[in-house]
Amino acid sequence: MSRTITPRTPHPRAVAVAAALLLTVGAAGAAVAAGDGPARPATPAAGSAGEQAKKREAAALTGSARMYRRTAEDVTFTFDAHLAAGDRKDPSKATGTFRFVHLEKPGGRGAWAEGRVDCLMTGGKVATVTGVVTAAGSDIDMPDIKGKRVGFTVHDTGGQDRVGYSWAAYGGTPGQPDTLAKCASSAPYEKVRKGTGDFHVLPWKVSYATAT
Repeated sequence: MSRTITPRTPHPRAVAVAAALLLTVGAAGAAVAAGDGPARPATPAAGSAGEQAKKREAAALTGSARMYRRTAEDVTFTFDAHLAAGDRKDPSKATGTFRFVHLEKPGGRGAWAEGRVDCLMTGGKVATVTGVVTAAGSDIDMPDIKGKRVGFTVHDTGGQDRVGYSWAAYGGTPGQPDTLAKCASSAPYEKVRKGTGDFHVLPWKVSYATAT
């Protein structure tokens, strides 16, 4: 985010918003990302079919959108995650960024975070991605999430996409380790607010063995 956040006395509503969304973020990892900006195309824009097949990424998750809320909350996720063709068999070689912002209302108080991607897997139109938070800010009372790994799952439905995040389930389950495993997240249970953006998943192509 471009604006500078000046610490102020936490407002009870703002603290409740953050607590409800982030749950036990200290144990599970934490938030992600929002922000505007173009995502890289998942596939080459020009060239013959053969050239495109050679250049095609192994997997990708791109796009930005706001989450559906019945309240005034403004929650946005942004992803630009890619797995190169040469790293097809190693999802932990994925690169890219994620961003997240959660405000109590548009232009209001809240928190944000961004980070680098460290794992990406896709199957059909579903993607699971994890990354480590590299920067975060808040004008409400929030735990320090920098350096934490967080996970996201996106279902690119072609209509109203869905999103899930690791701390909604992982952080609330007793007995789990403090560090989230790479490419771990939860089911994509949240819905995108219509007209606010879209996510795009490039499916990983499985190389099935053939009979001899």
